[in-house]
Amino acid sequence: MKFGLFYEHNLPRPWGPDDEQKLFNEIGDQVELADKLGYQYVWQVEHHFLEEYAHSSAPEILLASYASRTKNIRLGHGIVQTPPQYNHPARIAERIATLDLVSNGRVEFGTGESSSEAEMGGFRLNREEKRAAWREGAEVTVRLMTEEPFTGHEGTYVTMPPRNCVPKPVQKPHPPLWVACSQRDTIHLAAKTGIGALTFAFINADEAVHWVNDYYTTISNEAVPIGQAVNPNVAIVSPLMCCEDEAEALEKGEKGANFFGYALAWYYVFGQHHPGRTSIWDSYERNGENFVGFRQLQLNQAPDAIRGCIGTPDQIREALRKYEDAGVDQVIFFSQAGHNRHEDICASYEKLAKDVLPEFWERDEQRAASKAAKAEEINAKALARKDAEPPPLDPEYTIDSPMAGQMGTSFL
Repeated sequence: MKFGLFYEHNLPRPWGPDDEQKLFNEIGDQVELADKLGYQYVWQVEHHFLEEYAHSSAPEILLASYASRTKNIRLGHGIVQTPPQYNHPARIAERIATLDLVSNGRVEFGTGESSSEAEMGGFRLNREEKRAAWREGAEVTVRLMTEEPFTGHEGTYVTMPPRNCVPKPVQKPHPPLWVACSQRDTIHLAAKTGIGALTFAFINADEAVHWVNDYYTTISNEAVPIGQAVNPNVAIVSPLMCCEDEAEALEKGEKGANFFGYALAWYYVFGQHHPGRTSIWDSYERNGENFVGFRQLQLNQAPDAIRGCIGTPDQIREALRKYEDAGVDQVIFFSQAGHNRHEDICASYEKLAKDVLPEFWERDEQRAASKAAKAEEINAKALARKDAEPPPLDPEYTIDSPMAGQMGTSFL
């Protein structure tokens, strides 16, 4: 099992004039530290207009900055919003390939669609069409990264003539593909399309067993990949604060994790937001305790899933062993939430890497060969089911400059 870090750039009100810059600089320091400690992934969201919850609207720039400060850690888009209303596929392909080049092939290409009205309404994306728009955007992006030249596409959400999209990524045929999943049916969709499942939901180990089993049964037997390679992986997200004393861990990490969940639900479930005026933090201070109980009872989320890996090294080790036994491929930790302090986050990363993770890294290395063989088998079977070919390119097709054909051959 591998381990990653997850960043939304959570920033509760009230804001000082330098708070965003301070936050961005601190997170860069955290990622640089994590790389030195041996964490294998960092995942950066793309969200728009989600004040306090996510100030990460340009993840490609943040990931490029991490690339310049690190050597080994994988750089995960968690996710790129691929409906073309958010991002044109050609621009996504260019950014992914460029980041892959400057990072020496460390990019993970997570895709998604979002479901907040703040984002969909802001970009005029119809809720009923977002899944189809996600898929078409992702498929065209992969074609642009892999075809030389791209032979064109006429679809519902994207129409584009033939072009050769440059640059091309280091990783062939393309960086590993993922999709954001918050429900079990989306994990099933990830398996059917041959891509990794980024499960951005609070699930405990007992639930994870069912999600993982369904994913691997489906991807092994039914996957028809939307890319040119399958990425059989299930990752789950968990809060993290690792301290020697349980009470200290709860004091330093629990309130921030609960605010994270509250702010998420504010935009996706129950909030009435006044842009530039609403303080979600103030609302959380008034209603947070009741909200935690609601999540446990009404949303059927177990207390251990909500608390996640907030505790002592022994408690976290036990939780991680359960995820490992369930077949989870990666646990992604988030600590940067609410008013959690930079110093506490760094100390937690260090303690976890020293006291807990080495045994998991060792077992992961021992199992690497068998996992690679399994992935290769899944990939071969899935690609055999994929029979769709891109449209042929007219051999006479040209891109004509304004004065093409008007100047003599001597000029050329």
